[in-house]
Amino acid sequence: MLKDGYNREVNYLRVSVTERCNFRCQYCMPDKPFSWKPKENLLSFEELFLFIKAAMDEGITKVRITGGEPLLRADLDKFVAMIYNHNKEVDLALTTNGYLLKSVAKSLKDAGLKRLNISLDSLKPQIAKQIAQKDVLADVLEGIEEALKIGLKVKINMVPLKGINDDEIVDLLDFAKERGIEIRFIEYMENAMANSDIKGLLGKEILTMIKQKYKIKKIGREGSSPSFSYELEDGYRFGLIDPHKHDFCESCNRIRLTAEGFLIPCLYFDEAMSIKESVQNGDVEGAVEVLREVLQNKPEKNRWDESDNESSSRAFYETGG
Repeated sequence: MLKDGYNREVNYLRVSVTERCNFRCQYCMPDKPFSWKPKENLLSFEELFLFIKAAMDEGITKVRITGGEPLLRADLDKFVAMIYNHNKEVDLALTTNGYLLKSVAKSLKDAGLKRLNISLDSLKPQIAKQIAQKDVLADVLEGIEEALKIGLKVKINMVPLKGINDDEIVDLLDFAKERGIEIRFIEYMENAMANSDIKGLLGKEILTMIKQKYKIKKIGREGSSPSFSYELEDGYRFGLIDPHKHDFCESCNRIRLTAEGFLIPCLYFDEAMSIKESVQNGDVEGAVEVLREVLQNKPEKNRWDESDNESSSRAFYETGG
């Protein structure tokens, strides 16, 4: 079992396989040129797996593959299969923008992928294009339908932005509800890479909009999930991810690994340590020692306090959010 310096069990590893992305979303990196890190800077799937295997043996039970946009990295299904074949009980998930999903969903499921989180910020083509700076909606919707068709478990993530897509909160909830899948509304996380003109909605503002149509009741956080659950009268549940509240951090069980081999203890903080040299030398024990040191330095809470309104310099496209 892995524990951090505050005695929280850490059993969830998020692995970014690339910092590349085919969207330029307003809340992530709207002005970043379409460039990428040289391939030689990235850990191979075999090197990433060497660490993931050791981390699972130490107590990691959930692995989520992220990016950037992970589907941009070739042969991702082979990487999924490496993880699944080592431990078929691992909760193996992937976060994607869905744009390339339709053509690869079945190969990922056959390789052992169990769940998907798909970003969907609008059901209006022009608004989706405004947010992603690319005409994306039709392909994303086709990806969602294909994933459901082949039996992958799907959740949808939406980031409500004032004056842009905040009038679609209920529409997107209904879209998810009709398909029997959960939607999670995510408070915009201030960061230096985003469009400085955009403003997000706090959780209480999102709930106020939903209450205009539905009666809702609080369910609470389930286990170590970052999502606070709510229920409609018919039993449908949706989630709210509100990192501006410090109880978001109280049961944090997550640690992040970038494609270049940096272990990051907290999404907000810039502190990180590298396992690259260890895994490239086949030094599994050395990589595990780095993991234990990073866990001891994991902060108690983030700095996204409502009163602070502080912004992170972390490039979320390198860590998968």
